[in-house]
Order: sequence, then structure tokens, then C-alpha cells
Amino acid sequence: MSLWIDETPLALPVLQDGLSRMFFRGMDDGDIYLQRVRSESWSMSESQVKSADYSASGGFGVRAVTGEQTGFAHGDGFSPDSLLAACRSARAIGRSADVVQKADMTPRALHVPALYGSDDPLASLSAADKVALLAAVDEYARRDARVVDVSASLSASFEEVFVLRLDGTFASDIRPLVRFNVSVVMAENGRRESGYAGGGGRDSYHVLPLEVLLGYVDEALHQARTNLQAVDAPAGQMPVVLGAGWAGILLHEAVGHGLEGDFNRKGTSVFSGRIGERVCSPLCTVIDDGTLPGRRGSLSVDDEGTPSAKNVLIEKGILRGYMQDRLNARLMKMQPTGNGRRESYAHLPMPRMTNTYLAAGDHDFSEMVRSVKKGLYAAQFGGGQVDITNGQFVFAVTQAYLIEDGRITAPVKGATLIGNGPEIMGRVSMVGGDFALDSGIGTCGKNGQGVPVGVGQPSVKIDDITVGGTAL
Repeated sequence: MSLWIDETPLALPVLQDGLSRMFFRGMDDGDIYLQRVRSESWSMSESQVKSADYSASGGFGVRAVTGEQTGFAHGDGFSPDSLLAACRSARAIGRSADVVQKADMTPRALHVPALYGSDDPLASLSAADKVALLAAVDEYARRDARVVDVSASLSASFEEVFVLRLDGTFASDIRPLVRFNVSVVMAENGRRESGYAGGGGRDSYHVLPLEVLLGYVDEALHQARTNLQAVDAPAGQMPVVLGAGWAGILLHEAVGHGLEGDFNRKGTSVFSGRIGERVCSPLCTVIDDGTLPGRRGSLSVDDEGTPSAKNVLIEKGILRGYMQDRLNARLMKMQPTGNGRRESYAHLPMPRMTNTYLAAGDHDFSEMVRSVKKGLYAAQFGGGQVDITNGQFVFAVTQAYLIEDGRITAPVKGATLIGNGPEIMGRVSMVGGDFALDSGIGTCGKNGQGVPVGVGQPSVKIDDITVGGTAL
């Protein structure tokens, strides 16, 4: 069996030796994680290429776990001496009298279906072709005379990971990732407004041909044109209809993080100890699925060597489970769910989302709008803040419209949504059949680590939520 680590000094026998030397009596878990990654980013603004960045890195992280204690060490590069020194450091959490050599570690490969290709995206287009794509995007966007600024970027990474676990199980994964972003600024009658769009996934640049990029430009232009006509957003309690797709970022933040195992084991989540209870509207089924082919948040295997899975977290309003890494699953007497993720070899894994979404219902979007006398249609979202301990959130809406007498009318600006995640999910009265995933642009931050994620949902009607705005 050919492995990418065989190209380094840390071939499998060396890793086996290191893991064996790290072992001590009473050790609950442990692993060696290797990562090698190359990445690039090309950006254009003011009709010129402003940056062309390239980076390459690689290294290892070793972990010994007993109870809630973790011994962790990491190093750059692939030196066998450095690895063995790191294993000795990680082993230091065990008592010296308990240190023995683990002799019965037979290596066993974990075979999992590949959810994406293994082509190197950095090599899938020439440098000239990448620049030409950005130039074509810039020219296309500037056809509207109101456009005063265009910024566009292409980025890609090619990541290789390998995990050897304490029981001898090992897994390898090759993870390509590409992304395109474009933002435009329009000016008219002394007013300036912006629009943004983008997309990507686990593939090469061939999933981002020019016609796809221009489609994202059209989205950004539409946002900017709409915002030029926007009036001040209303403020107060009102029904809100959420759009399909990227609006799932609200679910990700307001509910998703609260379903991660570490918060629930420590009792700091509003969902702690509530498995089997109704936690939201019976119309809501929330799923985290790392097995969606080619999606930005997907993983053939997580960063602890556990295969990804489709995990139903909330089923028709009933809490069914949490997202787990190995440590929290063991301490909670549950099973790992394939959600152990880390930003790099220099970071410890923790439970993280992959692609988190609200499942489709059977209502029509038009039916939702018709049911609203006075409210808001929130089509696109920006950033937000969430308090995991109580579920309170505040989210900025970047594209929204008034709903008046059952019709979508004027665009509005400056709207925010404010509420409590579980409470708001309990006020969901309609869930659409128009399910959509986001275009592939999400990055999630937690405890200083960032990882690529996906979100999704159909259109949703919330009967009552606080809208922060400027118009009374």
C-alpha cells in the first residue's frame, strides 16, 4: 500500500516505534498526526494583480490521553529524532513507573470511500490562466458604469494528512480545496453600496470555470444594485422569512455550536443533558453530514482517523445526539461521530461541525410570504455573535426586504436579527421544500482554530423574532 508519508523520513515503521515509546499503563488514547499542505492565493483589485502568495508547510503532532488529561507535542518537518522527542514529551503526563513499551500494535489500514478527487488544484491551471480569469471577472463587473471598485480572488490548497492511532489503526486522506470571492462597490447619487459573492469546494479549479465565476459576479452586482435602493430597516418584533442556502449560517452559529460534545460534557451548552427532549419546533430536523461529495466541509476521514458520518442531531424537534470527537465521546460514554477536527498538526482536535443543515420541509416559499402581514425577508447574512451558554445571538443581514400584505416590497439596509437559538427554533412555523446548500465559502472559528465548513437550509418562516434596525 503506497502512502504519501513514505516520501518523508517518517514512514510507518518509524511512526509505530514512536507511538509504542509514548505508551504507558492507564493510557486511554493516543495518536500521531502528520500533515503536509501547500496553498496559494491570487487577488486582483483596481484592475491589477495585487498579490500572488504561495506557502508550504508540514509537520506532526503527537498526543497521549488519560482521563481528561492530554499530553501534546508537535514539530515542524519530518525528522525522526524530533518525533521521538515529541513522543517522550507527550508521555510525560503518565507516571514514570507506568511507562512501558507497547509491543502489540499491529498496523491496520482504515479504508473509507473518497468523497473528493486527489488532483492537485494548484497545478490544475497555469498562472497565466488564473490571472486571465481574474481579469475577465474584473472587466465583466465594470460594464456597469456605477461600479467604482472590484476585488476578486482565487485560492487553493492541497492538504495531505495521516493519522496513526494507539490501537494501530491508521488512515490517510488527500484534501483539495478551492475558493473564489468577488466584491463590488457601486456609487450613485452620492451613495456607495457593496455586494459580495463566491463559491468553491473540495476539487480543482475546474469547478470554477469562467461562466461560474461570472454568475457569482452577477450575484454581487445584484446585491450592490439592490442596496443602492434600500431604505432603513424596521426595528421591533416581527415575523421573518429566511432564504434558502447561506442563511443556514444562522443555524450553524445559533444552534450548531451548542450541539458540539465538549460544551455538553462540561454542561455549558443550553442543550446539555437534554437528549430525548423537545428542543425546538417539530418541523425542524438538524443534520451534520461530513459525507457530502465535494462539499467544502466534507471529510473522508476526520483528523482523529474516524470516518465521517451523517449525524442526525435534532429529529422533528427532539434532540438525538451531539457531535463528538474521541475524547469527549469516551468521557460521555458515547460513540465518536467523525467530528474530531484540527486546524493543523500544531493544534489539538476538538468536536467541530462539517456540513450542518436544516432538512427540507413541504411548504412553499410563496406561501410563507403570503402569510406575513408585516415582516422581513432575510435573504443573505453576514457575521454574527453567539453565546453558547445561553444561546443568545446577534446576526447582521446583508440583503433583506420588507414583506407587506403578503408581498416582498422594498429592500432594506442595516437589519440585524437578535434572539435565543432554541427559542427561535421553537417559533419556526413553516419549512420550505427548496433546500439548498451554501456555495462553498464558509470558515468556522472556535478556540482560535479555523476550519472549512458548509451550511444549508430551505426557506424558513419564524413567527416572531427581534429585528434590530434604524426605522421605528
